[in-house]
Amino acid sequence: MKAIKPSLIAAGVLTALSVLAAPAFAQVSLRVDANQPGAVINKDVYGQFAEHLGTGIYEGMWVGPESKIPNVRGWRKDVVGALKDLHVPLVRWPGGCFADEYHWRDGIGPRSKRPVKVNTNWGGVPENNAVGTHEFFDLVEQLGADAYVNGNLGTGTPQEMAEWVEYMTSEGKSSLAELRAKNGHPAPFKVAYFAVGNEAWGCGGNMKPEYYASLYNHYTTFLKAPPNVRPKMIASGGNDNDTAWTEVLSRDAARGLDAISFHYYTLPTGNWDKKGAAIGFPETEWFSTMVRTLRMDEHIRKNVAILDKNDPQKKIGFYVDEWGTWYDVEPGTNPGFLFQRNTLRDAVVAALNFNIFHAHADRVRMTNIAQMVNVLQAMIITEKDKMLLTPTYYAYQMYVPFQDATSLPITLANNTVYGENGQGVPGISASAARGKDGKVYVALVNTNPREATDVTLDVAGQAIGAVRGQVLTAAAMDAHNTFEQPQAIKPAPFSAQAAGGKLTVKVPAKAVMVFSVEG
Repeated sequence: MKAIKPSLIAAGVLTALSVLAAPAFAQVSLRVDANQPGAVINKDVYGQFAEHLGTGIYEGMWVGPESKIPNVRGWRKDVVGALKDLHVPLVRWPGGCFADEYHWRDGIGPRSKRPVKVNTNWGGVPENNAVGTHEFFDLVEQLGADAYVNGNLGTGTPQEMAEWVEYMTSEGKSSLAELRAKNGHPAPFKVAYFAVGNEAWGCGGNMKPEYYASLYNHYTTFLKAPPNVRPKMIASGGNDNDTAWTEVLSRDAARGLDAISFHYYTLPTGNWDKKGAAIGFPETEWFSTMVRTLRMDEHIRKNVAILDKNDPQKKIGFYVDEWGTWYDVEPGTNPGFLFQRNTLRDAVVAALNFNIFHAHADRVRMTNIAQMVNVLQAMIITEKDKMLLTPTYYAYQMYVPFQDATSLPITLANNTVYGENGQGVPGISASAARGKDGKVYVALVNTNPREATDVTLDVAGQAIGAVRGQVLTAAAMDAHNTFEQPQAIKPAPFSAQAAGGKLTVKVPAKAVMVFSVEG
C-alpha cells in the first residue's frame, strides 16, 4: 500500500493521517460554534446528473407515455416520486461525454420524426432522441428542480449553441421562440446553469487549457439571453491533480465566467483498467476507497488557492459537477452502461464528500453526483417495472436539512484513526450547520468498518438536552438492497439524551449519522 501524504484539517476532515496522531485511548470530542455562522451551503451542492448513458434515462426514468408502467408524460411516477423525496435541487443534462456529440435540434418536434443516432460514447446503442429539450424540462418541473444544461462544444458550432440558448430563453417573437411555442412551451424555459462543453481535456476534444479558454471566450460572445433569465455560465475545468485548468481559466476566460467545473472519481485501486469490485470486496479496498475519496479535500484546496489568487472577490464558483465511486461494471452487463451495485460503502463515501463540500461552501456552490439512476453511484436502480432505493439515496435523504443551511465552524479533537501499516484516515468526519428551520444539524461519519466510536458533543451558544435523527449502517461492508430484499439497508431512528450537562453519541462502525440538536 502506497504511503499517504498528510494534509491539514478541514472541518474535521483529513485526507490522511499518521496512526500516531491520535492515541487510541483519547476521547473524541466535537465542538460546534453556533455563534459564528459561516457560508451558506448552497442547495445545489446536492445536485444530480442524468446522462444519455445505459439505462440512466431510457428505461430507468423515461418509459414513454404509452408504457404500462405508470408515468406522467413518459416519466416514471415511482422514480420521480422517490427523487422528489430527496428534494433534488438540480439536474445536469444531457452529459457528460454525450453532450459533446448531442445536437439539440435532433431532440425537438414530434418524437416519431426525430432522427435515430448512435451513442458512440456509451455502448454503441441507438439513440432515438425521445428525450430532448422539452422532455428534460418537463422532468425538472415535475421534480421542482433547476436545470443545468451542458452545451456541445466538441462537435457543435457557436451558432448551434447560441441558437439553443435562444430557443430555451427567448421572450420575444423570434423564429426560435415561436418554434419553441409550436413545440408546446410558449414561455421561456428556466436555465439555471449552462456549461460550454464537458471534459475538454478528454472526451470533449483533448484540448489544452489555453486553447479551450479561447474557445470559451469565442462561444460565450454569442450566448445571449434576457438578463432576468441568463444562466450562470460554466467553463469546463480540470480533474484529479490537474490545477492548470483552474489557473488558465480564472485568468483568461473572462466573458461572464460564473464557475469552473471539476471532475473527480473514487476508484478503490486507482487503476482504471482494474478499478475494484462493487460488492464482495476485501477490507483493504474499503480502506483504499476511504483514502482516495478523502483526496477530494486536497484537490479542492489546491484549486481554491488558485481562485483566491486570481479572483479574490470570490465571483467564480468551483463546481464539482462529476464525482462519485467508479467500480468494475457488474459482470454480465453491457460494459458501456456503467452499471454497478451500490452498497453501504457508497453511502459512507457520499457523506464524506458532503462534509468536504460543506467545508468549502464559499466556493463549492454546486456539485453533481454521477449518476441519478442505474449508472455508477446511482440513487435508484430499476428493472422493468421494479424500483429500489440505494444506500447512496438514503445518504442524500439524511442530508436534506443541509440544503441552504448556514455552515457552522467545528473543532474535532482527539480523533481516532482507521488504517494499517502506519497509514490511516480520520476515524470520524463531521460537519455542522444551522438549517433553514433554525435548528443546528450535525453529521458524523465513522470510516472504521469494525469499531464504534464515542463522540462527546458541545454546542457553543446553545444548551443541549437531546439529539434526534437517523443512522445508516449494517453488519456487512457491502450491504446493499436487492429486488428480493429491497429494504436490507435503510436508515434507523436515533436519539440520545444529555446527562450532567454533557452528551455523548455512539457512532457505530461504518456508519453515517445525521441529527438535530434539541434544547
